[in-house]
Amino acid sequence: MKAIVNVYLKEGVLDPQGKAVHHALGSLGFDNVRDVRIGKQIVLELDASDPEAAKKEVEEMAETLLANTVIEEYTVEIVE
Repeated sequence: MKAIVNVYLKEGVLDPQGKAVHHALGSLGFDNVRDVRIGKQIVLELDASDPEAAKKEVEEMAETLLANTVIEEYTVEIVE
């Protein structure tokens, strides 16, 4: 079983890397981009058989280590 954790900055938190990419896209002629937010994706291979229990455990991992919940949000997806 695989878990995919997407971590991204909360709305309102400055994202300098996203701003730089947004500016670069504009410089390349991609003018239809309103905003860019940069995040990270963490893929975990799990030895688990119960998707609900696995999701709960991965959420605990995210709260404890994978995301800085003061400034970041996350989503967890379990893929069987």
